[in-house]
Amino acid sequence: MTVTSSTAPARASAAPLVRRIVVYTILFVLVVLVASGLGDLLNRLADLATGTTLVGDTGGLAVSLTFTLIGGPLAGILGWFAWRRLADPAELNSLAWALYLVGMVTVAVVVAGTALLTAGAAAVTGDEFTAEATTGLVWAGVWAGHRFVLRRSSRRPTRLPGTAAVLGGTFGLVLGTGGAVTALTIVLDRALDGAPALAGDPWWFPAVQGLVWAVGGGLIWWWHWWHENGRHTSTPLAAVALVGVGILGGALLALAGTGTTLFVLLRLAVDRSEPLAALIDPLGLAVAAALVGGLVWVYHRGVVRLRPGPVREAASLVTSGIALVATATGIGVIVNALLAALTTPLAASDPRTLLLGGISSVLVGGPLWWVTWRPGTALDPRRRRSPGRGVYLVVVFGISAVVALITLLVIGFRLFDSVLGGDAGLLDRIRAPLGLLVATGLVAGYHFSVWRGDRAAAAGSAAAPLPAPPAPAVRPGIAELILIMGPGAEPVVAHLRELTGARVSYWQRTDAAPSAPVTLPTPGQVVEALAGVSGERVVLVVGADGALTVLPVTAGS
Repeated sequence: MTVTSSTAPARASAAPLVRRIVVYTILFVLVVLVASGLGDLLNRLADLATGTTLVGDTGGLAVSLTFTLIGGPLAGILGWFAWRRLADPAELNSLAWALYLVGMVTVAVVVAGTALLTAGAAAVTGDEFTAEATTGLVWAGVWAGHRFVLRRSSRRPTRLPGTAAVLGGTFGLVLGTGGAVTALTIVLDRALDGAPALAGDPWWFPAVQGLVWAVGGGLIWWWHWWHENGRHTSTPLAAVALVGVGILGGALLALAGTGTTLFVLLRLAVDRSEPLAALIDPLGLAVAAALVGGLVWVYHRGVVRLRPGPVREAASLVTSGIALVATATGIGVIVNALLAALTTPLAASDPRTLLLGGISSVLVGGPLWWVTWRPGTALDPRRRRSPGRGVYLVVVFGISAVVALITLLVIGFRLFDSVLGGDAGLLDRIRAPLGLLVATGLVAGYHFSVWRGDRAAAAGSAAAPLPAPPAPAVRPGIAELILIMGPGAEPVVAHLRELTGARVSYWQRTDAAPSAPVTLPTPGQVVEALAGVSGERVVLVVGADGALTVLPVTAGS
């Protein structure tokens, strides 16, 4: 008799995952507490050196001593325990380790950058800044230690490559943009006002403080975007940050500033219903926002051009959506102003101001929407079948339809309320929602028709498929291309085959550490590196930082 036995594969235990989550969460909390306590102690020591008593707040001192003298050794022991386990590849490749390190580096950058820039801005006016300076120095040390582990040590994580650089660069960009707008606004307001300086601090103190924030934020952005190679990170988070902050944020700032500037200029030309000082009051902020936002927007548009197709499409749709909102808002305001001219205006109100506001919004948003959306241009069938375009059309139509429905209900309520109450000012009560209804109705109707047209085009192309696209032109003189780089080269190999049409073979490098983060070159970098290169056989070497080296080779005799 033959006895057979089979053993089911052992199910992976969840204990290591739970242990990592618990260990790195506790370590994260301990590091935060130790940094907080140490910063407070250093602040108290600085106060003692300047003559302030050390023991003033005994409760706060006790908390800081507890965090530092008890939490510090606990953090060291737990960190040593975690560091030893990182010799195991499973630990090194865990998501918990990557999340801890990226999270701690990002928190340290935010706290240290904010505290040090606050101290620098306070130093301009001679205010007290000891607490901010000590906090910034302590967190700068936390950042330096964790950044060394993240970028230089042999136990850096293999997950979430480039995430810390993307988050830090985004933080620096926001700080620098806000500081630049503040400083430029103060200077422009001073130039437009021209009033003599009042007693007290000089008028330029706030401008210099804004400049401190602008320069500091710019340095943080430069460090992460250029030095840490954040501009070459091709993760989904990098695409979201690029489109959501660089394109969306820059475009919003630029459009709002440009629209407000045009509104002020139109009022200066045809509407002098208010004093000159009140008319030009928003002009400084508007011009500063337009200049700084336009600079951010234009720069990131250039970056987007080197990204893959879905990222470029997302940037285009986001820009189109912003311009569409501005245009629709302007149309609604224009309708509101025209209806206001037919009614008895309220006291101190002028429909010209409303009309100029709507005109300025349309003049700013309309051309941008036309250039971005290109309604009069025949589209490539592939673009009409794009999932991103379909989602955009459905979202715009859905939001417009919901707003139109709510506005229609508001109009109905005010209509019945006026009839039942005997109110004669019906038109004045419904002109604002009626303008919004007209604008959202136009938007919903247009995008619904475009969506139906795309569906019909997609159905027609499915019934009669398009001819196959021509094969990519082979780069003259290149018959074989050898790619040498670390792991994760599949997107690069596919791009090289599509670009050159040559035979592409891939050799993986073994000189780099297996846990080294992979930085993929962008399509624009590949095109630039291969420009003008010819040879029977070409070797393309991709470094650990994404740098490209092209070597034409031939067989030796």
